[in-house]
Amino acid sequence: VIVEEEVAREPAAGPSNRLRGVGRWLRRCLARWRAILLALALVAATGFAAGYFYSVYRSDLQTDDAAVHQVIKAASDGAVALLSYSPDTLTRDFDNAKSRVTDSYLPYYQRFAEKIVGISAQRGLVTTTATVIKAAVAEMHPNSAVVLAFLKLKTMSKDKPDPVVTTSSLRVALTRVNGAWLIDNLEAVGGGKP
Repeated sequence: VIVEEEVAREPAAGPSNRLRGVGRWLRRCLARWRAILLALALVAATGFAAGYFYSVYRSDLQTDDAAVHQVIKAASDGAVALLSYSPDTLTRDFDNAKSRVTDSYLPYYQRFAEKIVGISAQRGLVTTTATVIKAAVAEMHPNSAVVLAFLKLKTMSKDKPDPVVTTSSLRVALTRVNGAWLIDNLEAVGGGKP
């Protein structure tokens, strides 16, 4: 005696069964809409907080009071180095100044130093000493800054041994390069390079 077993066949997965599955899933989601909405809100809030930190708060940390003081010191020391020279220490003065400028500003400074400063310092025995009277940050960003500096320049020469004192206002643009603030441009307020 052979007993035939009926093989229970599952209905074929057709389009109507897929729609039923989607419908069940949709009903479950709608039943839990509050939990899903809360989860989405938490994800959005976390994303907003992370974005705010990296775009605003982190920039504020990089432009805080300590960074402002670093920028003012770099601009002041750099301006003094670029504008102070003596015929006795000309090579050392130029090397000191070159270490305070960016690669993009270096060609201009080298031409200025060789064609104007070097010649007048050696021929006329000109000595110029720059002193920053006051400096303030005009613009501050995490990797760039602009400082307005007011300087006193004392110049003596072979022809005029008595010091001639002048004042100058400079706009000093700085760029952060490998953590150090370097001069990227130096121009007299009112136009022109010093």
